[in-house]
Amino acid sequence: MVSAVVRSGLALALVLLTGCAGQQPPSSAGATVVDPVAVPASPAASPPAQPPAASPLSPPSSPPPAPVPTSAPPVPASTTAQEPPAPAGSSAALAARVVQSERAIRGDDTDDATLANAGRLQQAAYRELAARPQWRQAVLDAVPADLRGVVVTHTDAIGDLLKLTRPQSKLPAWRIVAPPPPAELLGYYREAEQEFGVEWEYLAAIHLSETRMGRIRGTSPAGARGPMQFMPGTWAAYGRGDIDDPRDAVMAAGRYLRASGAPGDMRQALFAYNRSEAYVRAITVHAEQMRADPRTYRGYWHWQVYYRTVDGDRLLPVGYDGTA
Repeated sequence: MVSAVVRSGLALALVLLTGCAGQQPPSSAGATVVDPVAVPASPAASPPAQPPAASPLSPPSSPPPAPVPTSAPPVPASTTAQEPPAPAGSSAALAARVVQSERAIRGDDTDDATLANAGRLQQAAYRELAARPQWRQAVLDAVPADLRGVVVTHTDAIGDLLKLTRPQSKLPAWRIVAPPPPAELLGYYREAEQEFGVEWEYLAAIHLSETRMGRIRGTSPAGARGPMQFMPGTWAAYGRGDIDDPRDAVMAAGRYLRASGAPGDMRQALFAYNRSEAYVRAITVHAEQMRADPRTYRGYWHWQVYYRTVDGDRLLPVGYDGTA
């Protein structure tokens, strides 16, 4: 979000909110990290500061081979778009959900209904694992070796974004709507990549974190708006057209990132978008997952809007209207 939107979300999936620097060189483009509730960052009035040293993103060495199960595997889980999946309840069941969702998302013959279920289940599984670090090693031991790095990076990314948020006492005054189709959005990302040189995977990762691919309609606490969460002043400098239009917003994000150092220095560009090293790591993880296997994008498109409250996380499904 070109501003401070990220921290009001994780509700947004993780809505991160940061202020932008108007017509100054890019400073803080907010991010709507939609899973946790984001805490607005102060707008920067000067060019982007250098981000702190990056933490390695590569997963640790492979854990020992998975133990041989002594009981029948859990029954495959199913989800709905209106209710969050029930907690897995155990590390074994959670590992089974990870395998179920990842295999479906990365399968070439997965039908639309199965893919939607897999995307929602994938998101819920990694959120549950991030909340239960004591299960981490058991889950890693139980999943196939080729998925261990995927589990580590996803869980760490969600954990990073959760650190940027705090539970809220009220639900947000947003509307949750169905996002544009994945093929349509991919066309916008690729168009921006062609014009500004920013790899489409980074644009998709920002869109995912800011508003869950456009599901969130509303203004952040810091005043950011639109699918890519721009502050008004930043939009005036880098936007063209309608701040709420998905294509116009994606193109503006590409323009902003290019002015902030992309594609040569994506880390600096992402830090300008949201002045948080945790945000940079999370966006980079999601982008690298899509680069390694573009089918991952299909699962991310189905991730939903969760909002952290003092009474626990709440799923805000399509149709939610906090403005009524």
